[in-house]
Amino acid sequence: MFPASRYSSKAHRCIRALKTIQTDHAAPQLYTTLHRRTCSSVTTPRITTHYTIHPREKDSRWEGVEMERFADEADVVIVGGGPAGLSAAIRLKQLANEQEKELRVCLVEKASQIGAHILSGACLEPTALDELFPDWKERGAPLNTPVTEDVFSILTEKYRIPVPILPGLPMANHGNYIVRLGNFVRWLGEQAEELGVELYPGYAAAEVLFHEDGSVKGIATNDVGIAKDGSPKDVFERGMELHAKVTLFGEGCHGHLAKQLYKQFNLRENCEPQTYAIGLKEVWTIDEKKWRPGRVEHSVGWPLNRNTYGGSFLYHLNEGEPLVALGLVVGLDYSNPYLSPFREFQRWKHHPSVAPTLEGGTRIAYGARALNEGGLQSIPKLTFPGGMLIGCSPGFMNVPKIKGTHTAMKSGMLAAEAIFPKVTAESVDSETAGLHVPEYADSLKNSWIWKELYAVRNIRPSFHNYFGLYGGMVYTGIFYWIFRGKEPWTLKHCGLDAHQLKPAKDCTPIEYPKPDGKISFDLLSSVALSGTNHEGDQPAHLTLRDDSVPVGQNLAIFDGPEQRFCPAGVYEYVPLETGDGMRLQINAQNCVHCKTCDIKDPSQNINWVVPEGGGGPAYNGM
Repeated sequence: MFPASRYSSKAHRCIRALKTIQTDHAAPQLYTTLHRRTCSSVTTPRITTHYTIHPREKDSRWEGVEMERFADEADVVIVGGGPAGLSAAIRLKQLANEQEKELRVCLVEKASQIGAHILSGACLEPTALDELFPDWKERGAPLNTPVTEDVFSILTEKYRIPVPILPGLPMANHGNYIVRLGNFVRWLGEQAEELGVELYPGYAAAEVLFHEDGSVKGIATNDVGIAKDGSPKDVFERGMELHAKVTLFGEGCHGHLAKQLYKQFNLRENCEPQTYAIGLKEVWTIDEKKWRPGRVEHSVGWPLNRNTYGGSFLYHLNEGEPLVALGLVVGLDYSNPYLSPFREFQRWKHHPSVAPTLEGGTRIAYGARALNEGGLQSIPKLTFPGGMLIGCSPGFMNVPKIKGTHTAMKSGMLAAEAIFPKVTAESVDSETAGLHVPEYADSLKNSWIWKELYAVRNIRPSFHNYFGLYGGMVYTGIFYWIFRGKEPWTLKHCGLDAHQLKPAKDCTPIEYPKPDGKISFDLLSSVALSGTNHEGDQPAHLTLRDDSVPVGQNLAIFDGPEQRFCPAGVYEYVPLETGDGMRLQINAQNCVHCKTCDIKDPSQNINWVVPEGGGGPAYNGM
């Protein structure tokens, strides 16, 4: 997508230093019980072999291996090539070009191509885009489908109850566009490259680097050439260090480096725990007679019960062929360990108001991603010496709008505007080696992002009541539609999503219908449509802090919920070869990088880290 011939000479040096093993996304390798690995939850053999759990310094196989890393310098390093990271990079270069200043901006992205790990509904509010590129239409931004119809419903098992969308309610979509967000992000990447941003897709940021004074120095990309058992291969190469005056972390929801920064700088000290949802999505080609370009449908209710937060979407795209994007979002604060978000999604498609649209159509894409739902209450401290958090990493999603792209973009733009004067100043008055830019947080609080999130801050937590969904809708109708969120109180969430599961003995198993292969499908055939692939001979990036916990706690108490909340079949409990128990099998090659396991694991024993760069899903305009 970004030919090496178009990079600067500095970029050429980075590419040579960042040489890695590329994977072929054309042949996804899905592991099932037919491809069982010799890993288990007993003391031997070991499940987790990753060096973040078993340090290489204590492993004799690593003695004498060259561990020096090449280092390069930039003014600003950005982690993550999503809407926030690319908007920050673009705004920085716009400012530099306007003021005729030299500014080196490097952006690293773990996907093999810019946009390949992006997944969203998506109905885009163009507010931030209008600010970033007022001439976006002339530039060919792929916003091809303005919203023409807006429908909201409550579903029962057999019926659809229409709900009027009153003016001013957050789910109103007049003026918005239905987009394939991966295509939009790819376009943003093209704009960034034209401005001189150095883009490095296929290189995962694996480690935060620190100065001696504790401020952030930059990042290191992942090592490559490590065998599944944790030993070095003959082709082992260290990653590369990228140092910067300021590093922006825009990894997306539940970023693994952001988790480290939360602890290092105690960034969540004065906010509530983040709460999340999982979004599952498919793209279909349908009968042209059923195609209504610009139509937006949202629903709540069935198949979820009133105490499980969630809802569905069905968007009719205008992309030159009769396409629809559809999906289900399930709040990860659900309590029944038998709930499977994937199977709820498949069941929802059989609703009498949904199935007719899909009948005779063809499913062409599938994917899943976690999303932040904590809102204003859950935003952490955003700045620290040497760095800051942008986009969906800290979480600026407007939950009742079901939109976060516009706020993510704006946060990146505000970050760029805050740091530009400092990184380009001839002399900087800084107490730390890595620049601290608290002005970014001040700018956010004075922006339309904060005003927007403050107005809707109570809508998501209002669903935590006896009446659940219906109580929340009543609250929204009264206190948002009438008072616009000006009530003098702020509701709280219920704590970590991981702590909301009840023991299996206290819950009723959910019987799901078998997929029919026409409207609903099995899990593995779905993952195959995501293009997911990883280098097979590498340590599993789904690491366990304690290999004994899955069987001893998760299976024993919660009946192994990871085998149901994972939307890609990564986790399976299978019989031991001796026949006297069960073991956990991790099919890491199936992972679509949704981060749900890290969020929902009731024992908080799973730690998601980056695999070799370029691995993961290969979404095409999701």
